[in-house]
Amino acid sequence: MATNQKNGANLGFENKLWEMADKLRGHIDAAEYKHVVLGLIFLKYISDSFQEHHRWLESQLADPSSEYYTKDEEVRKRVLEDRDEYRAANVFWVPEEARWAKIQAQAPQPTIGRVIDEAMAAIERENPSLKGVLPKDYSRPTLDKTRLGELVK
Repeated sequence: MATNQKNGANLGFENKLWEMADKLRGHIDAAEYKHVVLGLIFLKYISDSFQEHHRWLESQLADPSSEYYTKDEEVRKRVLEDRDEYRAANVFWVPEEARWAKIQAQAPQPTIGRVIDEAMAAIERENPSLKGVLPKDYSRPTLDKTRLGELVK
């Protein structure tokens, strides 16, 4: 009896990863583009995780049956921006300037490399366990900013 089994898990982003690598292929060395792509994937992942928890908190703050519920709009805003609410849920705190939507909005700009470097630095400042770990060389002259912007879009 023949079975069609694959080793490994289907993570759901393999095609996107391949497309991202394809956009860079031929424009920078393969050893370099993997770092570019992996750094962006990490940035997108933590931003998505942050946004998911943010939406959950928002729904809990608005739900009268939730222990988080409050009518006070100012309290809601403070809770949504409280770093401890995210850390308690094992979610990295992502400062506003490092959130994917903010970065994506600047993707067409020639300064996108600097924007990403600053986002990585901001994430490291807010999350000491990541200090010195994240790549911060997206503004280097050898990296095509048009293609980088396309990756971010």
